[in-house]
Amino acid sequence: MAKTVSIDNLGAEIALAVQQYTEDVSEAILREVDATSKAVLDDIQARSPVRTGEYKKGWKRKKDGKGDRIKYTIYQAKKPRIAHLLEFGHAKIGGGRVRAREHIRPAYEKHVPAMEKRIKRIVENGGGP
Repeated sequence: MAKTVSIDNLGAEIALAVQQYTEDVSEAILREVDATSKAVLDDIQARSPVRTGEYKKGWKRKKDGKGDRIKYTIYQAKKPRIAHLLEFGHAKIGGGRVRAREHIRPAYEKHVPAMEKRIKRIVENGGGP
């Protein structure tokens, strides 16, 4: 239903509508980024090579920033020195190579492009799905 606005209040009503749109979109994007970071973390843990399970359980998620400037960092807390060795492979001491066991990049590539599409849809729909 259309709202009747006097010409004197038109500027204030437009500013209010833009502010509401911005708040709705920001909140929806923050929820989307949070959900995607959880999904990436879960996927990395599921794909992690397991011997003792310590490496698999060592993946953590850290939230940085305030307000609408939030970022999430997913990192290996228990065995950080071996994450890149497992992801990319490495040379053996006696010669030869240990094959790569990718688990970080596939999780990122699976979830982040889909998140970008969902964020574009959120902006187009004014905060809705």
